[in-house]
Amino acid sequence: MNVPMLMTRPPVAPARFSDWPLALKSIVGFWAFYALTVIARAFLGADPFTVLENKLLVIGVGIVITLAIYVAISTLGEGSSIRRKAAIALVSSMIGALTLGSIMVAAEDWMRESKEEFRFQAREGFTVVERGNQIRIERTAQEPLTLTVPRMREIDPMKRVRMALDIAVTWLFFFIGWSAFYIANQAQAAALRAQRRLADAESAAQAAQVRALRYQVNPHFLFNTLNSLSSLVMTGRTDRAENMLLALSTFFRTSLSLDPTADVSLAEEIDLQRLYLDIEMARFPDRLTVEIEVPADLQQARLPALILQPIVENAIKYGVSKSRKAVLIRIEARKIENNRMSLEISNRMKHGGKDGLPAATHEGTGLGLANVCQRLEARWGTRASCRYGPMNGGGYKVSLTMPVEMHD
Repeated sequence: MNVPMLMTRPPVAPARFSDWPLALKSIVGFWAFYALTVIARAFLGADPFTVLENKLLVIGVGIVITLAIYVAISTLGEGSSIRRKAAIALVSSMIGALTLGSIMVAAEDWMRESKEEFRFQAREGFTVVERGNQIRIERTAQEPLTLTVPRMREIDPMKRVRMALDIAVTWLFFFIGWSAFYIANQAQAAALRAQRRLADAESAAQAAQVRALRYQVNPHFLFNTLNSLSSLVMTGRTDRAENMLLALSTFFRTSLSLDPTADVSLAEEIDLQRLYLDIEMARFPDRLTVEIEVPADLQQARLPALILQPIVENAIKYGVSKSRKAVLIRIEARKIENNRMSLEISNRMKHGGKDGLPAATHEGTGLGLANVCQRLEARWGTRASCRYGPMNGGGYKVSLTMPVEMHD
């Protein structure tokens, strides 16, 4: 049967580049710190503005390269481990450092010459004056000797390569430093998300347990159950009354003993739902039929305790209770691709037909299904999904998918 899954609520994963504000702030911060050191150094000399103008190219290209490293980490390392992201960052930093070193060597000839002079006394008694690409040696009682340092394009190609590599090694540590800062922040954010998901899982599990335990104080549920017991006893059907009473006490005892934060096997979860359905079948002997199909290889699959309780409850409340015809409730588990399993809970007319069976979330508040979806998302994140909606042939279906995790 084809089922159009409406009102879906897939788990939300962090979008790619969703942390761009943090990345941009850190990039600007790192390069702003470098710029401050350049400014401080420039104003110690005689021609600071030429030095700053020449450094603008380095800062501009460096910011672009750092942004490219961020894009590489976010694109190639999306959903990957910290180790893989670190490897991507290292390779990207090496490429970025080589790129910046090559650009600095290539742009050397187009940079403005500084008017600042560096003067020092050599051991031989000469005064050496360095300005721009010229070196002047002043000698006592002799004409100054002026030497012109060759332009970068005039230097041997292999020497230019060595100079580019020397510059690249220096900048490599800068890019690695930023990458380490960014990845550390990502790791911290992931740890905080995991903590929040764990807290959400514990909170949702607690809410699910409270939802199951409310039957012990829910007057409507108790009234209907006791009224059904009374009718069975008065009509002499004591065997059925005894079975119903046993199922009721077992259901309460089991739900009270469950740890709301623990996982249970699929077999245990199904057994608990059987107890609840046995009670309801005693209430609606002519209107409720139950089919449960769980493969043997999924019996020990782990899932959050009481995850099916709100769904089965809705199937009874908005399906069987409001219908005068026979209703079939079906619970089916099956294994699907990528080592996952699908759990489907549906209610429909036993003998077919689209009318007479309201849609659960249209009639109710939808809180029960929202609770289930939140618990799945908190437990497995994007590896699980929760979908629900009316079926083409009539009735309603809830479909849960989750990883298959067996008890060790």
